[in-house]
Amino acid sequence: MDLSQILNFLAGQPLLALAVAGITASMLGGLLRRPAPLLGGFVRGLGNLGLLAAMLLTIAQVTRLTTGADFAFPQLGIERQTVEGGETRVPMQPDGHFWISATVNGVKRDFLVDTGATLTAISPATAEAAKLKANALSRSVLMRTANGTVEAQLATIDELRIGSVVARELDAVVAPGMGDTNVIGMNLLSRLASWRVEGRTLILVPHHPQEVDET
Repeated sequence: MDLSQILNFLAGQPLLALAVAGITASMLGGLLRRPAPLLGGFVRGLGNLGLLAAMLLTIAQVTRLTTGADFAFPQLGIERQTVEGGETRVPMQPDGHFWISATVNGVKRDFLVDTGATLTAISPATAEAAKLKANALSRSVLMRTANGTVEAQLATIDELRIGSVVARELDAVVAPGMGDTNVIGMNLLSRLASWRVEGRTLILVPHHPQEVDET
């Protein structure tokens, strides 16, 4: 791999690039400490700040993906996720699962509701049809599927509509090992005012009512 390929790779991995820059600056600052103590200390301090920023951004992103907390970094293209709309009722299907008809950036698709899934997952075909944008920090995750562990790319859904429920700037993962299945995960459900199962009906209650899109 030549230098141009390495630079192109780092350009697509901003957190990694920030960490590499921080390490490089810290090492350079250490070399400069003897001939130029002030300059060396300044450069090394910048490197340490870069490493600290990379660590904090990584922690914030992991927290956003794995908990109900929602960190927004508009300057990095990461907007706050929102869920709005009125109560939506979803009947259980004959297979014993709750399947939801939703639109992803205006593209209609069926989703399986999986309370055991941390993230909403999108099939590659749905991601392509809905023109999902890549996650601003270009992160990828490892997912365990029926076919083994696969690398999945993080993405952002501009708008996902489920009846009168509207989720915006929703984190998702494009999962190649799931075939054509799309999954609603806890990162959406945890942002609702409440959700519950009554008999054979799943009830989704968001914070702010919205009109149903009839188109």
